[in-house]
Amino acid sequence: MERGIGVRESNDEGVAGSKDRAVRRRLAFVLTVGGVVLLLYVSGQYWQTYAAQTRLAQEWQRQSARPANISTSDNDLLVRLTIAKIDLDAVVVEGTSHQLLKLGPGHLEGSAVPGKSGNSVIVAHRDTFFRHLDELKEGDEIDLRRQSEVYRFEVVGRRIVAPTEVSVLQPSLSTQLTLITCYPTHYVGPAPNRLVVVARLMLPSETSPR
Repeated sequence: MERGIGVRESNDEGVAGSKDRAVRRRLAFVLTVGGVVLLLYVSGQYWQTYAAQTRLAQEWQRQSARPANISTSDNDLLVRLTIAKIDLDAVVVEGTSHQLLKLGPGHLEGSAVPGKSGNSVIVAHRDTFFRHLDELKEGDEIDLRRQSEVYRFEVVGRRIVAPTEVSVLQPSLSTQLTLITCYPTHYVGPAPNRLVVVARLMLPSETSPR
């Protein structure tokens, strides 16, 4: 009698072990498939960004090659944003929708034309173009290039604000550049705050040679 009970217990344990192994195999399969899908999605997003920036850079170069005497509206000219300290070199898109920000830093519609008098606001995601924005300090330089013109800015301040803080978008009498991204930069999930970097246009006598 005791031998029969022992055999049944052994069989039950074997069945349970087989079920556990089957569950683990299915779980491993699901996780593997999920990882591959996620990798393909992320790769697709980066490829879309790369392809868009390549097209924009080519158009920016064509515009830069045009003779200066050809009249073109500032709103129709692409702007290239370069920040040497954080190895950023990107062409700015017009608008800040979710889709547009996948393609490049976005100029906030209604804010001043980049490089012109007023407060020009440029926004980008913290996990793409502005991933190193938090490394900028006062005195760091930012270049905006439009056609044959180069506008050099100097960082004069930075702030951490709530997403509802709109004072950073207010017009300015001087030529100002405001860069905004979500903060903290490495936060998991929707970031609770915004990092705002403010820069002013430097006079020709203030610019350093490059």
